[in-house]
Amino acid sequence: MYKSFFKRFLDLLISVVALVVLSPLLIFVSIALYIVNKGSIFFFQERPGMNQKPFHIIKFKSMTDERDQNGQLLPDNQRMTGIGSFVRKMSIDELPQLFNVIKGDMSLIGPRPLLFKYIPLYSTEQLRRHEVRPGITGWAQVNGRNSISWTDKFRLDVEYVDRVNLFFDIKILFLTVLKVFKQEGVNQTDSRPMEPFNGKN
Repeated sequence: MYKSFFKRFLDLLISVVALVVLSPLLIFVSIALYIVNKGSIFFFQERPGMNQKPFHIIKFKSMTDERDQNGQLLPDNQRMTGIGSFVRKMSIDELPQLFNVIKGDMSLIGPRPLLFKYIPLYSTEQLRRHEVRPGITGWAQVNGRNSISWTDKFRLDVEYVDRVNLFFDIKILFLTVLKVFKQEGVNQTDSRPMEPFNGKN
């Protein structure tokens, strides 16, 4: 009953309340990013959702679109702005995904939506992470996020699919808030990004 009905109800309720409560912060960040990014506030990218259905994830844009003389984007660390670094460090860049939750593309809790290019690389077991809506945060995120291997991430994602229930979701939400405030295991430094998944790591 929780997985099929109450989880969605709580997603909607909490997301709407969160958007109202956080609206001053969201407005401030939007204005700041509009200025430093020269009008570009949001980042959109197609990702696979539940049952691999495509949707466009939305985030605050933490980097500019500056390019070199050949028209190529500059390295990430050169395009990262001060406000962009802050919103990423504090995971504020993820807050626009509350709109994805309201639309039904995502849940508050679930496996993080990755890239379509990874799907052919998944094992049959790893593909099970798409049996539920992807989440803004998840069991893998509160257990290390970028500091653990892809294999461990996917194992934790499938564990979540098998264990999903109200108390498990509450535990993950609590741990997420705790880790964001402690700035623990949320993002690696800009110079040490997570290696792309290659089907083995």
